[in-house]
Amino acid sequence: MSLLRAKIQDVFNEPACEQNRGKDAKARKEGCSKPLTPGAAAGGCAFDGAKIVLQPITDVAHLVHGPLACEGNSWDNRGAASSGPTLWRTSFTTDLTELDVVMGRGERKLLKAILEIKEAYGPPAIFVYPTCVTALIGDDIEVVCKRAAEKYGLAVVPVNAPGFVGSKNLGNKLAGETLLEHVIGTLEPNDAGPYDINILGEFNLSGEFWLVKPLLDRLGIRVRACIPGDARYVDIACAHRARAAMVVCSTALINLARKMDERWDIPFFEGSFYGISATSEALRQISQLLVKKGADPEILGRTEVLIAEEEAIAWKKLAAYRLRLEGKRVLLNTGGVKSWSVVHALMEIGIEIVGTSVKKSTVEDKARIKQILKDDNHIFEQMAPRELYAMLSERKADILLSGGRTQFIALKAKTPWLDINQERQHPYAGYDGMVELVRQIDIAIHNPIWAQVREPAPWDCQPTVREERPRTRSDTVTLHAVQEFSGTTAGDFGEC
Repeated sequence: MSLLRAKIQDVFNEPACEQNRGKDAKARKEGCSKPLTPGAAAGGCAFDGAKIVLQPITDVAHLVHGPLACEGNSWDNRGAASSGPTLWRTSFTTDLTELDVVMGRGERKLLKAILEIKEAYGPPAIFVYPTCVTALIGDDIEVVCKRAAEKYGLAVVPVNAPGFVGSKNLGNKLAGETLLEHVIGTLEPNDAGPYDINILGEFNLSGEFWLVKPLLDRLGIRVRACIPGDARYVDIACAHRARAAMVVCSTALINLARKMDERWDIPFFEGSFYGISATSEALRQISQLLVKKGADPEILGRTEVLIAEEEAIAWKKLAAYRLRLEGKRVLLNTGGVKSWSVVHALMEIGIEIVGTSVKKSTVEDKARIKQILKDDNHIFEQMAPRELYAMLSERKADILLSGGRTQFIALKAKTPWLDINQERQHPYAGYDGMVELVRQIDIAIHNPIWAQVREPAPWDCQPTVREERPRTRSDTVTLHAVQEFSGTTAGDFGEC
C-alpha cells in the first residue's frame, strides 16, 4: 500500500494541468475530485475508473480478483466497440467467498485462475484488478502477477487501483500509470514510420472513432495506438514509437500523455473530434506536429484539401436541418471534453446554448467554454435535479443533452432528451458524426409525441359550469330514470 500511496501522490502532482499547478502543496495532495460518500451513488470508484480505461483493450483477458459483485457491477459499463477480438467481453473473476478470505486462499486462487485463462483462451496478456476486499486482506497482487508471468510465459499486469483509494477519475489515471509501468515500451515494432500517432482518451463509443480513422488513413497517418478504444495489447506495447499524440479526454489520461512526452519525446495536444471546426482543427494540429517531428511538409497541403472536401460535404448535409433547428435552445448536462466541443459544434448550425455543465471539465475546458459562449451565466458547475426540472418544465430549453442519469428528469418535464454520454447508440465524432448528432436532435425535437404528452389528460379537465335554470317536473322524472339506470347521482354529471 505504501507504493500505491506514492503513486497516488505522484498522480495528484500533475504539471501538465494548469489548475493543478495553481494549487498549494496541501491542496494538491487532496486531488481534484471530492471525497466519496460511503454508500452513496457517487459516480464510480477507482476500480471502476481503471476498468473503464483498460477494458476496451479488446484482446486482453480482464481478471477481477475479489467477490463476484465487483465484476458484476463494472462489466461492460461502456459502449465501447471492437472491430475484432471479443475476449474483453468475457467476464473473469476469482469469485472469492468468505471462506476464501478467512482461510487466506486468495493468492492461490488467483494463480490458478490465471493458469485456467491461459490454457482456455491463450491471450497475449492478462490484466488483474484487485478490489477493496483483496486489498484490505493484504493479497500481494504484484508478486502473484510476477510469478505467474515467469511461470506461464505471458504478460500478467497488476492494475493496483482498489475502489477505496479514491474516485473514478483517479482510477483512470492509475490505469494510465499501469500502462506506463508494465505495457508501453515492452515491445519494439518493426514498421515504425514518420506518420505514426497515438490517440489517448478516445473510447470508441458506439464505434465513433471508425468515423475518424478513415480521414487519417487518407492522409497516410497511421494510428499506432488508440488508447483505449478498440485497442490491441501489442499496439499499446509499441506505442512509444509514435511521433505525436492527441489527447481527447485530458481529465482521464493527461498524465499518460505528459510522461510519454518526457520519456520518449512524443509531443501532444488536447483536441476534439466533435464538430466540424473541431475535427478540422484536430487534423491540422496532428499534421503540424508530425512535420515538426520530421514528416514531409507536403502533408499540410493534403490536409487542407481533405478538410475543404469534407467540410463542403458536411455543410451540404446540414443545410437541410438548419432551417428546422436554427434558434432551438439546448441545455447540455455533461462534462469533460463534451462540455465545450459539443457546444461549439451545435452553435455552428445556429442552435442556442442556454446552459452547459462544466463538471469534470479541466481549466482549459472551462476557458474554451467562456470563449465560445461569452457569457458566464450559461455555465454551471452542477445543477440540482430540482433546478434542472424547473428549467425544463418552464420550457427554457427545447431539448436536454445528457447522460442516462438525468433522462428521467427530462421525461418528467415532458421535454425531448438525447443521450450523448457513454450509453449512446449513435456515433457523433468527425464530420459524419456531426451530421448524425444534428439528425438525432432534429428527430427528438420534432417527434409528435411531445405535443401529445403535453396535452392535459381527460381526467385533468375541469367540468363545465352551466347556468342554472328552474327545473321542471319532466326534467326531474328524466333525471331519476337515468340515475336508476346507471347508478349515478346528480353530482356526477359534468363535461371536459
